[in-house]
Amino acid sequence: MVSINRRERKKLNSKKAIIDAAVKLFITKGYKDTAIAEIMNEADLGIGTFYNYFESKEEILKHFLTEIISKANKHCLSLLDEPKSSSEILTEMFLFTGRILDENRFVLPLFLSAAHRSGSTAKVFSHPTDGITFRSIFNNIIKSGQQRGEFRNDIPAEVITEMFHSIFQTASFSSLELSFMQNIQYKLKLTLDGLLIRSQNTHEC
Repeated sequence: MVSINRRERKKLNSKKAIIDAAVKLFITKGYKDTAIAEIMNEADLGIGTFYNYFESKEEILKHFLTEIISKANKHCLSLLDEPKSSSEILTEMFLFTGRILDENRFVLPLFLSAAHRSGSTAKVFSHPTDGITFRSIFNNIIKSGQQRGEFRNDIPAEVITEMFHSIFQTASFSSLELSFMQNIQYKLKLTLDGLLIRSQNTHEC
């Protein structure tokens, strides 16, 4: 039993080393310009070891994205346990997602693609067991806000969710002299002002 545990621990450590090395290189060199050989050199492992865990670079990216979504969902669930308004939860989750995208820019193209398309690309952003996506997390928050009477319900939650995702897209292609986070915060404020029902517009969040 001890030898099995040790072997499994070694496998987990090797897999983590590959993922950490890949993410580091994706950030510094870009996803497309990073070779598998470079990843394994950074991880200090033989190149043949790579294929014991992954079939391609894309598999690493999928694994990393799944971890991000799982982390985002846990963060959202923790916010729901607190006495917060839906607008506070939406704001915190939006900025949480923005920070992830800002720190891991190589994720952004696939994130935007999954936000606007269905099919295999969108599945990259799904948790392997419960089908959770960034879109479903935001959609549930918005629907909850509508049910609680905080958000306008004359607009489908799915449309509002799409609007929030489009903020990341416009900010990523913006030519303004603003940082990515500054840009999305301004756009977030404008979008929330239009989303909150009138009695909530003056509510201090």
